[in-house]
Amino acid sequence: MSSDSSTPYAIDPAGGCPHALNARLRARGDVAEVVLPGGVPGAVVLGHEALREFLSHPDVGKDARHFPALHDGGIPPDWPLCVFANAQGMHTADGADHRRLRSLVGNAFTARQVERLRPRVEKLTDGLLDDLERAAAQGSGATAGEGAGHVVDLREHFALPLPMSVICELLGVDPEHRGRLHRLSYAVIVATDNTPAETMAAVRELVELMGTIAAARRAAPGEDLTSALIAARDADGGRLSEAELIGTMRLMLVAGHETTLNLIANAVRALCAHRDQLALVLEGGASWSDVVDETLRWDGPVSWFPFRYPTRDLTIGGAVIPKGTPVLAGYTAAGRDEAYHGPDADDFDVTRPTAARNLSFGHGAHYCVGAPLARLEATIALERLFTRFPDLDLAVPEDRLPHQRSFIGNSVESLPVRLDRR
Repeated sequence: MSSDSSTPYAIDPAGGCPHALNARLRARGDVAEVVLPGGVPGAVVLGHEALREFLSHPDVGKDARHFPALHDGGIPPDWPLCVFANAQGMHTADGADHRRLRSLVGNAFTARQVERLRPRVEKLTDGLLDDLERAAAQGSGATAGEGAGHVVDLREHFALPLPMSVICELLGVDPEHRGRLHRLSYAVIVATDNTPAETMAAVRELVELMGTIAAARRAAPGEDLTSALIAARDADGGRLSEAELIGTMRLMLVAGHETTLNLIANAVRALCAHRDQLALVLEGGASWSDVVDETLRWDGPVSWFPFRYPTRDLTIGGAVIPKGTPVLAGYTAAGRDEAYHGPDADDFDVTRPTAARNLSFGHGAHYCVGAPLARLEATIALERLFTRFPDLDLAVPEDRLPHQRSFIGNSVESLPVRLDRR
């Protein structure tokens, strides 16, 4: 790849907080050469305008047929990131195939359909806040020391079960599968420091679990999205293959909770660290939707997401990305691009006018179909959480929170809080 960049950055599979790294790489240019785990050459697009152009460029594909190195024997079949390249579903399809697959689920995630879920999301949220308060009183997730009985892991007791419950109800997944589903999705999609054997084992188990869920809905169809997908699969001249059915289910279930979990957790951390911004919202000077937008920009739930492939040599942000290069979308980097968001891009400001134009849900034909649902869940969760517990605060310093072991996901693995700072 021709640019002014220096030695390609070798991606650390263990990931960590991305912002300092993003700033260093963005200082070189809008596009950086990288070496993916396993020694595979690639690139990441870091600048806001460059990423916006790249995400909607007509000469960029999502189908791995545009990634020749994956098929010519140069990449081993157990390469951990094969799970992103080889998955079958709308997120790895182009053109007519993408439109066909997206049409099967898109109607369930329109703004109107999502708004109908509001009462259910509010009820789930209130119930989880009751559980959170009980867990804090009982010392669940407590740390040693004074006041330990009032410490609770907000990620475990609130940020995770809310989106998990919503997406599982929407897709008709029995509650007994939810814990295993999250464990496997984290291992397959988020934890990029796993060994190839660990990743492949988790992929096989997750596919098996998807098959179990599909079988349950085949035996007892309901008014859920999985039953609708199965009906499309089983109809004469079915509109999707079995592999596409499993791939679409996996995408909906995994993306439907992991990203919203991170969004809620990151917003809580941001508000606890910027109590003037929290006070502004509680006083009505900004909305909870503003909080969601600024969190998406400032500390988005996904950092560098694989993959897109130029179908010809492509100039983006002053750099030529060769045809067939696996390219990561640098969402967290674009969110703090000073060239677009201004010299104060590192500041968390819920009144920022450009926050709503963040790219964290993507851009173009592959814009996240679940964005309206994620926004609804996060907005309700944050408003009800801080209205009920306005003094909620972190129980440990921010720099002691364990970051996800990932260069793809961007959040923490636990979020111990006190519901009452006093």
